[in-house]
Amino acid sequence: MQVQINSDNATAGSEQLSHEVGARIEASLSRFSHQITRVEVHLSDLGGDQSRCVIEARLEGLRPISVSNKAGTLAQAVDGCATKMATRVESTLGRLQNRATH
Repeated sequence: MQVQINSDNATAGSEQLSHEVGARIEASLSRFSHQITRVEVHLSDLGGDQSRCVIEARLEGLRPISVSNKAGTLAQAVDGCATKMATRVESTLGRLQNRATH
């Protein structure tokens, strides 16, 4: 699973930030790593104590899926978004498995 981190001009896109965000995403999606080919993370500062994280995951053989989350801090936005993505991937793969068995 390849993870790519992108940030806007208002978000300091340091090597440390990329490493921390990448580690959080990989930990959250690790159980699906054999089915996810690529994950793109977009970080942005919305101003006024608001940050946003958008994650797009590409599952093998399927259309990309994406989720977003806004929060007071960048870490909270990333954590919430990673949780949403894990839920979305699990739901998507569960539906596919149900179709295959019926």
